[in-house]
Amino acid sequence: MDPRRLLTFRAVAEQGSFSRAADALSLTQSAVSQQVAALERGLGIRLLERGRGTQRLTPAGAQLLVHARALADRLALADAQLAALVAGERRELRIGAFSSALATIVPAAVTALLADDPTLEVSVREGRGDDLVAAVRGGELHLALAFQDETGPRREHAGTRRHDLFAEPFVAVLPPRHRLARRRAIGLSELAGDTWTAPSRDGLIARACVAAGFTPRIAYRFSDPLCMFAVIRAGLAVTLTPRLLAGHVHGAHVAAVEAEPARRQVYAVLPDAGVRPLDEQLLDRLRAASGSGGSAG
Repeated sequence: MDPRRLLTFRAVAEQGSFSRAADALSLTQSAVSQQVAALERGLGIRLLERGRGTQRLTPAGAQLLVHARALADRLALADAQLAALVAGERRELRIGAFSSALATIVPAAVTALLADDPTLEVSVREGRGDDLVAAVRGGELHLALAFQDETGPRREHAGTRRHDLFAEPFVAVLPPRHRLARRRAIGLSELAGDTWTAPSRDGLIARACVAAGFTPRIAYRFSDPLCMFAVIRAGLAVTLTPRLLAGHVHGAHVAAVEAEPARRQVYAVLPDAGVRPLDEQLLDRLRAASGSGGSAG
């Protein structure tokens, strides 16, 4: 397979038409059509069902699109890594993470690295796990942090390597005058009648409540822990939070969850090729910074 034809096919599949793919690739529509036709002849199988103005993938086309996207990701990664070499291999780290990691282990790891090398250039951004993993795969980020519910199937991401950091339990966060605020540990079912705050109505917190025998009434949906803790301090809701973040809760009561608390696995994602010694150093610093966050996973 000619890689150029494969990438042209990818553009047609993702754009939904030859004309839009031609615009995206800065080619003529005829050139795009010819490349896809040549790819089909070489493979001996039809990849697209042609319609008026639109194209639909055949089963073979859908399968090949997976590989075409992997090829595009690998080329983007190679381009980013080679560009860094051309620029003189600056000591640079581009990191992506979720909010609670940005509030805890990431600053500690970056501070340790800067103590070793004050000239190191570091940039950090917040984002959703899948978006950050895609940025690692494409070379925009050197490392990303993600997490998953420990009870779910292990998540792996194509084109990257996963490095487990730690597993941590969730703890309950209650208003300071809550009826259970003097308890060091509570049963999750004891909060069945409370109003809740959580990032979503179907995420890890909600699933933990359902496993405890009730569906939480989530009236305040925030992904920002500062917002969640603010409504809790005001006495408006309760929630669960990762133990690593519990040390940053002020003005509210934190209690352990009895029996089987919700747990999450926190892991780092690096590209599956071209990992630099500096990236490995960051991974080591994150492991060290997370030592108090939970048991090794």
